Amino acid sequence: QVQLAESGGGSVQAGGSLRLSCLAPDRTFNRYSMGWFRQAPGKEREFVAVITMSGVYTLFADSVKGRFTISRDNAKNTVYLQMNSLKPEDTAVYYCAADSSAVVHTTTEAYDYWGQGTQVTVDS
Repeated sequence: QVQLAESGGGSVQAGGSLRLSCLAPDRTFNRYSMGWFRQAPGKEREFVAVITMSGVYTLFADSVKGRFTISRDNAKNTVYLQMNSLKPEDTAVYYCAADSSAVVHTTTEAYDYWGQGTQVTVDS
């Protein structure tokens, strides 16, 4: 069982930035691809970004491409989501998730472990 803990959420004005962190205090952290998802009220959870085990490959949803970046520090067992040029439609609960497979996935069903989420609110 991998425990994931997100932090860094909050409220920000449109155009602002936030950096989310996800800590996984587990020595097997570098064996997981790490993804970020988000869920707005009344909507399904949707893919935001993913980074492979080594950090070499990343993939983003079209809605955040060019504004968000994902990175990881395997020495600190932490994955980050840097969010710039935030828009009101980015408002959601953001979740990090761990995927033990070697294939990059964008669907929730593929991920083995989830954090509790952190709220991001972008005011217009």
